[in-house]
Amino acid sequence: MNIRSLTRGDGVVIGAAVLLFIASFLDLYSAKGFDLDVTAWDSLGTGLGLYMAGVIGAALIVVNRCLPQPRKVAGLDLGTVGTAFTVLVAWSLFWSLVDVGDGASAAAGLILGFIAALLLAGAAVATPLIPALQGSLVPAPRPAAPQPYGVQPQGGYGYPGAQQPAFGGQPQSGQPQAGQPYGAQPQQGQQQPAGQPAGDFSPFWFAVPVPRPLFAEDGSPTPIAELAPGTWYLAVEQRGQALVAQTQDGRRGVLQDTSGIQRG
Repeated sequence: MNIRSLTRGDGVVIGAAVLLFIASFLDLYSAKGFDLDVTAWDSLGTGLGLYMAGVIGAALIVVNRCLPQPRKVAGLDLGTVGTAFTVLVAWSLFWSLVDVGDGASAAAGLILGFIAALLLAGAAVATPLIPALQGSLVPAPRPAAPQPYGVQPQGGYGYPGAQQPAFGGQPQSGQPQAGQPYGAQPQQGQQQPAGQPAGDFSPFWFAVPVPRPLFAEDGSPTPIAELAPGTWYLAVEQRGQALVAQTQDGRRGVLQDTSGIQRG
């Protein structure tokens, strides 16, 4: 699991789920002249079936985002199932808030629970639609500064300052400088990444700005993995505007959308 694949929308989902869990321990109703002490946990149908259903929905959304490949339940994506949970909880709490009953009024547990469920459902639905919510929650680490000549760099696979695992065991000449955006004009002595024959291509490290699917090299439309922000991947081949990338576990696939990627 890679927490760096979490987005700002997922951060809102997590915060709203914590707020919903806290609201389940607060009083649901109040009545003038009566000392009511009724929380969601006085009824398992409300505590587990309503409040905790929202928390479970949030957990499904976050776990699905962290997994390298989307998981499915009964043919449905885990994130879709989690979003359905959150919408149902917000809908149920809305009518619980509207129909309180004669002589009683909604207390903190019900009001705060509805606000949290509304935020939770809103973030779950809006994250795939609003670019501002799709930004990385955990910023990607900056590439390490270039090491002096002759000094052994630290790090391993996925670290742009490490020794490049170039073919033949030797580092490639003309590697791009750390942090250079893909497609930028190279300086003297550097390789031109685009528009060159395959024989002139030099492998390089790169990171994606947002989660992006990695497709099989045979052209299958089903993604074989998802590249997550904050992780460095190795580009081993260029095919037009697309790149053939290699993940940490050795899988290779085609990254079709290379816009905005950062070279290490």
